[in-house]
Amino acid sequence: MKFVHDTLGQRVLFGQGLVVEHVGAEARRLGARKVMLIASPREDALAARLTDVLQNVVRIDDVRQHVPLEHAVRIRGVARDNAVDLLVAVGGGSATGLAKAVALTEELPIVAVPTTYSGSEGTNVWGLTDEGVKRTGVSAAVLPTSIVYDTDLSRSLPVPLSVASGLNALAHSVDALWAPAADPINRALALEATRAISESLRRIVVDPADEEARSSALYGTYLSAIAFASSGPALHHKICHILGGTYGLPHAETHAVILPYVLAFNSPSVPVLATRLARALSDGAEVDAARALEDLRVLLDAPRSLDALGLPESVIGELALQTLSVAPATNPMPVTIENLTELLSAAWAGAPLPQMIPPK
Repeated sequence: MKFVHDTLGQRVLFGQGLVVEHVGAEARRLGARKVMLIASPREDALAARLTDVLQNVVRIDDVRQHVPLEHAVRIRGVARDNAVDLLVAVGGGSATGLAKAVALTEELPIVAVPTTYSGSEGTNVWGLTDEGVKRTGVSAAVLPTSIVYDTDLSRSLPVPLSVASGLNALAHSVDALWAPAADPINRALALEATRAISESLRRIVVDPADEEARSSALYGTYLSAIAFASSGPALHHKICHILGGTYGLPHAETHAVILPYVLAFNSPSVPVLATRLARALSDGAEVDAARALEDLRVLLDAPRSLDALGLPESVIGELALQTLSVAPATNPMPVTIENLTELLSAAWAGAPLPQMIPPK
């Protein structure tokens, strides 16, 4: 073997019912005097509890998907004007993404408190949308210093959002298997993450209050995030960034729709790796990887088409061209305008690709 693997340094605090205690302890450890607390109105109750323990707080509740650049610039100004020295991000990828956008220029530490399975908290990747184009980059400045995971925070997440968010986390794992910088270490992390996430989602749809399943989902989410942070984005994320930044599609649901199509597209070119992935998806059963994911998607009643998410069919050609311009040269299946159009057309309609075995 010959590879280079970067392990990112973070502090992870994991426990049930300990979020306020852990966030307060991290703020004290980091010597915070003025905290910017970023959380959408949906998280108002938790934000109020955290405000009590953090005391000197600037509250930001305007959280937007795909982080518009002009919004990030405004919040950076608020941070400077208030001499903020710590960012606390509570919520999903949008809250963490806004904190990263501020940290990118202001060089402030972030304590991330995830309430979904977005995984953004485990990566050094930032994203900003400007005039309909989502740009991403990598910077040590945006990697959260600490992550506070608390099962209680995801227990109230509705099942449909749990499913979409969980499949978003799963997409980090699958992309990490064949991304440009994929290596044996992040592949091992990604496969264990796949096992934990898929098993957890099966249990959550049966019993949304299953605390062990919620805990395992967070564990899998973190593993998938750090695998992705090391490997970099592959074809799946390139497509989803365009769909979100240019066409305004919802983040988690878009990942849930696209993931099975990219897997079906790539898996025939990497049969050994696909077999390992299939076992992780299906709890060890000997099945095809695309079939295993499709069976999981049917069981979870996951989002099925770009049409249902509001994408006009008329933009498929343009979307294929945009994707072709950013598709990694290392993608297992050689990418052409023809096969990209086929993939995206199938995803728009929710129809199987020729490589994908239809659900039973």
